[in-house]
Amino acid sequence: MVIRLNRPEVRNAIDLTMVEALHEVCAELEAHPQVAILTGTGGTFAAGADIGQLRERRRDDALAGINSKIFSRILDLPMPVIGLIDGYALGGGAELAFACDFRIGTPATKIGNPEPGLGILAAAGAAWRLRELVGEPRAKEILLAGRTLQADEARSIGLLNDVVDPEELEAAGEALADRIASFAPLAVRLTKSAFHAPREAHPLIDNVAQAVLFETDEKFARMDAFLARREEKRREKKQQEKREAGHE
Repeated sequence: MVIRLNRPEVRNAIDLTMVEALHEVCAELEAHPQVAILTGTGGTFAAGADIGQLRERRRDDALAGINSKIFSRILDLPMPVIGLIDGYALGGGAELAFACDFRIGTPATKIGNPEPGLGILAAAGAAWRLRELVGEPRAKEILLAGRTLQADEARSIGLLNDVVDPEELEAAGEALADRIASFAPLAVRLTKSAFHAPREAHPLIDNVAQAVLFETDEKFARMDAFLARREEKRREKKQQEKREAGHE
């Protein structure tokens, strides 16, 4: 599934309508798990939240967690989400990118959280998720000093998994999605769940997940196929050795 943020006239600023649409998409992906690609339009991922709407929000809106709830829901989707980050990913747009499992950028990518300059903080995930992604010192540069990362630096610290030319961005996302989709879906889902589980849940959660997978038909089918391919390669190697020996 490809999800496109489509408000190019405002650099895909995230408003309530977009949040509601993302909730609908999440409901579909929860009911029918699959790898998703999240991208923008017009050479921008998302330049932030809609400042016009943000200006009018008050205490109760903050406590409702309008953006943090949808970003957490995206992070918690059963299958991985691949973010294609072309151009700006600022403020809420950066936090949406941080909720993705993978992020692929272009040379034009710019990622940052300048919220304190507007008198607010990055409350939709960056204040805690960014430290997990890049470490405390770099996270503080971005969150407290308003530093905007260029593509190469974001790639060097692992915030971007890869940087490709803009015309190759969607193909790179599709190739990664296809690779993930080639694996056993339940194994991918349980791996993601175990990865995001709190430290105290390990190793129990890993053992329970593995116990489930050990009993699946797909595990036996995939391992049988692997063993059959290995045996076939051994036979081919022996035949090749015999042919070579016959020519000596």
